[in-house]
Amino acid sequence: MSEQTVCTARHINHICIAVRDIEDTLSFYRGLFGIGEVEVSEVEDQGVRAALVPIGGSELEFIEPMNREGGVARFIERKGEGMHHICLEVENLSLVLDRLECAGVELIDRVPRRGLAGEIAFIHPRSTRGVLLELVDQESARR
Repeated sequence: MSEQTVCTARHINHICIAVRDIEDTLSFYRGLFGIGEVEVSEVEDQGVRAALVPIGGSELEFIEPMNREGGVARFIERKGEGMHHICLEVENLSLVLDRLECAGVELIDRVPRRGLAGEIAFIHPRSTRGVLLELVDQESARR
């Protein structure tokens, strides 16, 4: 990492797609790409049902809102179903968050929290030219 680099992304962990019906979506992707059965989990603190689907060396994550008042439900209401965020793997997430904050990057999470992909934190889209970025600690990423 150069002196000017605040964060080095090691790998695209997943791309997340917000959907209205996760079961219907998984059925569609099963037929389209021949993916096997995947586990759908409830991520209570994010208010979603979610599934990670392996695609080559990365994954697609599908999220369905569990209630109409949550952020993902509002996202779908405003923008429709579609790409919600991109998740990048980083080394030492806590240190990366400190560096990002010191560099003036607007964070949604200042400390890592548990997510479907591992220990995660989000960077606000206002700091990334309109893209919600999720960072996952490389050591905790599901493989």
